[in-house]
Amino acid sequence: MKISIGCDHGGISLKAEIVPLLQELGHVVDDKGCFATESVDYPDFAKVVCAQVQKGECERGILICGTGVGMSMVANRFEGIRAALCNELFTARMSREHNDANVLCMGARVVGPGLALEIARAWVSTDFAGGRHQRRIDMF
Repeated sequence: MKISIGCDHGGISLKAEIVPLLQELGHVVDDKGCFATESVDYPDFAKVVCAQVQKGECERGILICGTGVGMSMVANRFEGIRAALCNELFTARMSREHNDANVLCMGARVVGPGLALEIARAWVSTDFAGGRHQRRIDMF
């Protein structure tokens, strides 16, 4: 699967850990930045990642900022984007299985790298269950 990933300055170190994991799992990663620790505006990176998912250039996206809240707020403004802010494994799995989330948001200042890697692993490996869940997604 092709995954677009983006972060702000608060998420750069966590992004650097997640990209190799995704590649080890066999995914193609399109890293949209940021690439330095100087302060940047998270909406700029959320817009690029979400546009790629919207256009079908990438199947899914991952966004990382300090808390994940800002990225998720921006991402969910895009039609067709179902962004899930996940701070633990159950939500990560359910966001895929029940909600067909196509963008994962995480907070680098909320989850440590070990947990974040497990969240990302669970999120990319969980399939959408469809059925009654698809009917609910079709409602919004």
